[in-house]
Amino acid sequence: MAAHERLEDLALRIPDGALLALPPEYSFVPMALVRALIRRGARDLHLLSVPIGGLAADMLIGAGCVKVMEAAAVSLAEAGPAPRFTEAVRSGAVVMRDSTCPAIHSALQATEKGVPFMPLRGLIGSDIVRHRDDWKVVDDPLGGGDGPIVLLPAIQPDVAVFHAPLADKKGNVWIGRRRELATMAHAARATLVTVEKVQDDDLLGDETTAAGTLPALYVTAVAEAVGGCHPLGLVGHYDADAGHIANYARQAATAEGFRKYLDHYVYDSTVRAAS
Repeated sequence: MAAHERLEDLALRIPDGALLALPPEYSFVPMALVRALIRRGARDLHLLSVPIGGLAADMLIGAGCVKVMEAAAVSLAEAGPAPRFTEAVRSGAVVMRDSTCPAIHSALQATEKGVPFMPLRGLIGSDIVRHRDDWKVVDDPLGGGDGPIVLLPAIQPDVAVFHAPLADKKGNVWIGRRRELATMAHAARATLVTVEKVQDDDLLGDETTAAGTLPALYVTAVAEAVGGCHPLGLVGHYDADAGHIANYARQAATAEGFRKYLDHYVYDSTVRAAS
């Protein structure tokens, strides 16, 4: 059974230097937990976006929490480039490990399946392969005749985190069709989840919710955080706050503006209480 804790307690469970897996912007991003992690003063994280990073990654990088960034891309989508990420890569403050969406998913699936690597052919011909000395190009050992193939080492996150609409008292978490969250949880050593609500009824005991539920077996701890994705959206519950995200992009364009954003939206307790 997963532990039920406070938001700040979840942040304490993520050690400095951890390989931390975060979902993409279109999934269930735990922004309240990201802010708590910044307040904790986390350092030297290896941040893995599964597979694309956005606001959460940019904030963690700007706050000095990240040493290595691994992703297929990092951006603020319609709001433009991710400013703190861009500056950190240019200055060398963060090491960027370029990847692709299929490569990240495949490497997590390798851990999920208990195998040391996963083959992937679609990377052949990409210059990314030349910059990843941990990826190995080999002849097809089964002699299929389709040429070489890339072997990707399995990725096992120390911690996976996400926000979800609902959990039950046993620690089962409803994720709906967001199956990348299940892959993250299956592969990670620990999975920390914030939710809008914890209910009494067993999610696995109800046929209408069981298929979209991640069993408590894969969940380490749960904390309630109403509005925990804001300013990003939570499908079926609330939309992204486009104005807030655009304002972040403007402020975070400079280090001073980013610090002011953190002071107001991350460190100010009155703002936290109202959000």
